[in-house]
Amino acid sequence: MYNKILLASDGSEHSIRSAKHAIELAKNFNGTIEVVYVIDGQSSKNDVLQSASKYEIELKRKEKIKAVLDLLGESSVEYEVKLLHGEPGPTLIEFANANNFDCLVIGSRGLNKLQTMILGSVSHKVAKHVECPVLIVK
Repeated sequence: MYNKILLASDGSEHSIRSAKHAIELAKNFNGTIEVVYVIDGQSSKNDVLQSASKYEIELKRKEKIKAVLDLLGESSVEYEVKLLHGEPGPTLIEFANANNFDCLVIGSRGLNKLQTMILGSVSHKVAKHVECPVLIVK
């Protein structure tokens, strides 16, 4: 049922908790996990300006999601990591819909009511537009 799981990660506490749920889903259904970390334009510019090489940039980006990768490494679940570029919501939606995932697991964000009303959260946008089931973890 949930053989191909997409895990959205940004290194936050919410994404660490969502990784734990994704691992349990994968174990229960003998599935695999694809971890996606989306780098927005501003972060990408800052990374390039503050780093000496592409290798250093890659290491810094993976360091941001290290806790999630450590959890996956300790589990018996097969996984792979993809770094994508773009605005997080639309990029996750496009990637998920183009790759036929059985489930997307994403952490919630604690945005206040005004921010949610004006901007909307990434998890809310994703849940509305992704074609597969979405598990939002608090």
